[in-house]
Amino acid sequence: MDTAKKFANPLVETLQLSQSDFDVFAKLSGDDNPIHTDPIYAATTHFGATVSHGMLLFSRLRAVLNGHFPGATLLEQSLTFTHPAYADQRLKLHLHIEAEEGGVMILHVDILRPDGLSCLSGVCHLQSNEGKETPV
Repeated sequence: MDTAKKFANPLVETLQLSQSDFDVFAKLSGDDNPIHTDPIYAATTHFGATVSHGMLLFSRLRAVLNGHFPGATLLEQSLTFTHPAYADQRLKLHLHIEAEEGGVMILHVDILRPDGLSCLSGVCHLQSNEGKETPV
């Protein structure tokens, strides 16, 4: 894949999720916990406001991976969600290619809040499918 030569390392993108994004994801996923969907309720919790679903953050990460590495297969991921992401925060997604061997890239991933705290952190393993026929 030799991707490190094709892309800046680290890759950095800005993303922002809205309350509407939280609400749509809640409907699609069935996770309608009021900490994600009810600003009045969430204001009474230790978070003080609604927070993103962790899997919504991962879904955005997955979209970035697809955009930069089209056709690659996500073999595995190990993620932690250590701090909340709030609606309308400008988040920074960082992808750092740590290693690449045998067509498999190991990426360290972080989504950071404006205060520098990590909302999502982990490692993803991507398999290159360059030159391979895509299964139907």
